[in-house]
Amino acid sequence: MAGGGKPLFNSPALSLALTNLEAQRDGSALPVMGSLGSGDASLRNKEDENDSRSGSDHLDGLSGDELEPAGNSRKRKKRYHRHTPKQIQELEALFKECPHPDEKQRAELSKRLCLENRQVKFWFQNRRTQMKMQMERHENTLLRQENDKLRAENMSIREAMRNPICNHCGGPAMLGEVSLEEQHLRMENARLKDELGRACALAGKLLGKPISSMSAPLPLPMPNSSLDLAVCTTGFATPLPALNDFPNNASSPLGTVITPARGGPATVGVDKSLERSMLLELALSAMDELVKMAQMEEPLWIPSLEGGKETFNYEEYHRSFNRCIGVKPVGFVSEATRETGVVIINSMALVETLMDSSRWCEMFSCVIASATTTEVLSSGMGGSRNGALQLMHAELQVLSPLVPIRDVNFLRFCKQLAEGCWAVVDVSIDGIRENASALADNMKCRRLPSGCLVQDLPSGYCKVTWVEHAEYEEAAVHQLYQPILRSGLVLGAHRWLATLQRQCECLAILMSSSAPTTGNTTITASGRRSMLKLAQRMTDNFCAGVCASSAHKWSKLVGAGNIGEDVKVMTRQSVDEPGEPPGVVLSAATSVWVPVAAQRLFDFLRDEHLRSEWDILSNGGPMQEMAHIAKGQHHGNSVSLLRASAVNSNQSSMLILQETCTDPSGSMVVYAPVDIPAMHLVMSGGDSTYVALLPSGFAILPDGPGVGGSSTGETKVGGSLLTVAFQILVNSQPTAKLTVESVETVNNLISCTIQKIKAALNCDV
Repeated sequence: MAGGGKPLFNSPALSLALTNLEAQRDGSALPVMGSLGSGDASLRNKEDENDSRSGSDHLDGLSGDELEPAGNSRKRKKRYHRHTPKQIQELEALFKECPHPDEKQRAELSKRLCLENRQVKFWFQNRRTQMKMQMERHENTLLRQENDKLRAENMSIREAMRNPICNHCGGPAMLGEVSLEEQHLRMENARLKDELGRACALAGKLLGKPISSMSAPLPLPMPNSSLDLAVCTTGFATPLPALNDFPNNASSPLGTVITPARGGPATVGVDKSLERSMLLELALSAMDELVKMAQMEEPLWIPSLEGGKETFNYEEYHRSFNRCIGVKPVGFVSEATRETGVVIINSMALVETLMDSSRWCEMFSCVIASATTTEVLSSGMGGSRNGALQLMHAELQVLSPLVPIRDVNFLRFCKQLAEGCWAVVDVSIDGIRENASALADNMKCRRLPSGCLVQDLPSGYCKVTWVEHAEYEEAAVHQLYQPILRSGLVLGAHRWLATLQRQCECLAILMSSSAPTTGNTTITASGRRSMLKLAQRMTDNFCAGVCASSAHKWSKLVGAGNIGEDVKVMTRQSVDEPGEPPGVVLSAATSVWVPVAAQRLFDFLRDEHLRSEWDILSNGGPMQEMAHIAKGQHHGNSVSLLRASAVNSNQSSMLILQETCTDPSGSMVVYAPVDIPAMHLVMSGGDSTYVALLPSGFAILPDGPGVGGSSTGETKVGGSLLTVAFQILVNSQPTAKLTVESVETVNNLISCTIQKIKAALNCDV
């Protein structure tokens, strides 16, 4: 450019660029950016960019508010402090619970951590970006491996097609003699190519950028693909990384993606991807915690002198683990238990039962009121349950009207730790979903990492270590049950494992060809199955009448008649429901403490010879056992058919179906009057679905020394918590209105039965 002439270019920017290049060639310094008109704005943008960095990326130095000396001609630079480990820990804890904090939460956090509001805001933005980028890298690595595998298979097929070999003589095959197997391989290869193209299109939509099926890593396949990755339902690719691949207390094993601006077309898909990555991170952390809790000894688990029990050390727990689901809500109490035992089942069968909500609910029918699988994120890999991840909802019950249902939404994750060794963990997901605040208001219970470790034994059995860790709102529980609930004996590991052992023993006996059946009536094998199915339905209906879960349509009755405050009365209308008589059904239940050992109380209630001492249905006469089906080695686990003999000619004999079950965690006696012709049909192998039942019975929990204190604060010497429940048809018309007399009749029946039991056992009435 000439010294005093016009610039060579009309554009000021191009002229400036040319001037800079000439200055560089001459060795002169470049113009100072601060001298340009837009320099101040550029510096401000640079400072905002620096402020948006994570605290771990800031440089140590002076505060940005300190000024340079007045005579300094160079522009002052802003220096930053690193976030302290405590600040990072607090930020990580909130991020796990809520990755998108609102303005109020950010303000509270910035005030508590002595940070600026925008520092907190930028930290959360960067954390979400970091998580998503790590997720992308992890998915791309797995997809690239799968793509390489398909390419290798394709090359092997092409090679086989170039040099076909006859399967009979081993020589070269003539044209047209390609084997049927190779033809199938060609068809499978064409199908995989088509599937790959569709998967690439889907992954391109998900990631917001086009992906080539020839050069890019293989994306996740469609839901109906034989490649078991299922992007639409899983959200992450399998196989899952091993727990040992991550360091202890790692904040995110997989990480995630950049979140686009809200309101954009990709917002919903990315939010779902972020949620799935958070669920996977939660599952891995919960699995790590479960395995450690199952294997650790002192000081986490302190042995007790009472019967080999263990006491959980909460202080050591808080030192050893980072909480997966945030701090304990106000008003909640904790219970943590562990139990180990041998079960008559192999590890694979048990894992399949736990991962199937219907089979899980059937196995623990006395503990689980209802269970559903709400979403399957991964069905596992290689045709097994290894890596299976699913969202579930369950209602856990204690057979007493004084203890509310525990409603939990949780994540269930299954992992194979070694050959013949599996682990299944549950952990609540409250706080991850978008409606976390609404869930927190209604949440009464949540599960911390809980589950079991299963190890196959040479005998065909398996060793099970069960861990239960929960937090629940104690104020909703009656004082009579608060001590025993807090001890973990009611819904703790002891109850789960004892129920599993009893149910597996029952299944083993029923599957054997020589299942014992005694009594005066001959029952065929099909009749035995039909009778057991009927007894199972009877017991399930009994539990539903006591606890009233959402799976059964019961309406609670309040303020009807002279009813005690500890008696819960419910009603429902039965219309054309198979297995139930039509009309208005009334259910009443209550729980009392009885100063009698649980085993003695159970033996008394199940004995048909002593039934007339408390059961008004026996007409005061003796009972005779017509049939008996054993359901376990313990003589208290059985199904019986009883006949009440008529005392005089004016009374007709009747049949009573009774099921009794017992284990160290509790016992039940459930019975119902049944129609004689219907039972003859059932015992001959007929369908039991339409046999009408209205069950009644008892649930017994052992309440030993120092566990269930009385309402006055005194310690009981030993006794039982007895629940009494009746279901009665008060009117055969479903539209009929319930009368006060009917309610008082059921209430008097409960009171009279309890008084007779106490009198027969020489208790203080």
